[in-house]
Amino acid sequence: MNATPPRDTLPHLHATLRTRLPPAPRAWLDDALAEAEQAGDGPSSTDPPGTTPAWELRFAAAGRTCGAAYADAARTVLLAAARPAPEDLARLYHHGSAAERRAVLRALPHLLTGPHALPLVEDALRTHDARLVAAAVGPYAAAHLDQHAWRHAVLKCLFTQVPVSAVADLPRRARGDTDLARMLADHAAERTAAGRPVPDDLHHVLALAAPGPHRPPEEC
Repeated sequence: MNATPPRDTLPHLHATLRTRLPPAPRAWLDDALAEAEQAGDGPSSTDPPGTTPAWELRFAAAGRTCGAAYADAARTVLLAAARPAPEDLARLYHHGSAAERRAVLRALPHLLTGPHALPLVEDALRTHDARLVAAAVGPYAAAHLDQHAWRHAVLKCLFTQVPVSAVADLPRRARGDTDLARMLADHAAERTAAGRPVPDDLHHVLALAAPGPHRPPEEC
């Protein structure tokens, strides 16, 4: 019996696209991947200097061709095939639409093993776009954000109403983090003082950071 690839791995994403895209978008993606793989092998003589590589045009067009439901997956497999350098990823991110930026962020765990793309994560976390924030706190951030920046990323999720389920590796990184617990308790106290409800997600993360009964915020 063939094992099913784990969700969000490149084989799983590619298999999903192969089985769910209609014939025309599937053929378009096959051509796009061939162009991306050629780019990943080195500069193409068919692309004059100063022109945008064909696969990058496909990257931008993926939403229109594959549909919003599959655009992120299509863009991820395209990036993995093209193997762009960190500076090329940064250019795609900064010149792209919000949907393209989100796709770059989601693709990072499949593209880089080091922290070279952290500036993109940090940029997304400075926005108030919940879609970008949710993409920024995925596995790449879990692997490379330092603890101080990661704590603020968790708080950013609470501020922008991004479910903390989007935060990759949350239980491990939050466990026993007394500084995070203090920040969460302070935030809860501020909301309570302002007559605003404290979200369940805050209680959930606080329970991870400081297991056991919690003292009232003013005593923390």
